[in-house]
Amino acid sequence: MAKLFLFVLFLFIQNPCKLHYLQHNEKFPPISEADEQGLLAIGGDMSIPRLIYAYNHGIFPWYDASQPLLWWSPDPRMVLFPDKLKVSKSMKQLFRKETFTVTFNKDFRAVIESCAEIRRDGQHGTWITQEIIDCFGDLHELNIAHSVEVWQDDNLVGGLYGIYLEDKKIFCGESMFTRASNASKYGFISLVRKLKEDGVKLIDCQVYTQHLESLGAEEISRNEFLSYLDVSA
Repeated sequence: MAKLFLFVLFLFIQNPCKLHYLQHNEKFPPISEADEQGLLAIGGDMSIPRLIYAYNHGIFPWYDASQPLLWWSPDPRMVLFPDKLKVSKSMKQLFRKETFTVTFNKDFRAVIESCAEIRRDGQHGTWITQEIIDCFGDLHELNIAHSVEVWQDDNLVGGLYGIYLEDKKIFCGESMFTRASNASKYGFISLVRKLKEDGVKLIDCQVYTQHLESLGAEEISRNEFLSYLDVSA
């Protein structure tokens, strides 16, 4: 409790006019009230209705076990338009050789748990808490959270998961992992190609990374991103 108090106090000192601390079942504030880093609100709950509402309105949870529940809507927003996917020559060779086998929604739990376990440069611990694993597992049962599995010799060597807003033709990528060189990239490219066939308009990548940019992702304004969701700030 003391750690939570100190964290909230720090945020309040940094942004005294923009801090929104949600009570259970309380609605999100207007997205335009997110701070410069994209932090919109703190607290609330991880109920299925809240998560569904959040993703349909350009909001996503991102926090670690030492923090309270944090909700974000950054500006700009990193997205990938399927037509702009970049596939390098080396990746094209891997596809020609059929280096990996890709499946969809075959083992969601294994994918999200692997994403939580993988250690990443500059990251201490994981934001994929047990609460996240359980809640997204429930969303998978509702056919809202989807996974991509990448296999090599019957071993799961890579994958990713995210939220599929099928009615809005938007896929919200959450996390990926790899245990073999280029496995997660192979799965991501396979997913984008499949989503393009399904008429998906864009893949939400949330925030900038050089890796995503190399695959063709780009930053757009939050307002433009929200327009694809048919909502406003």
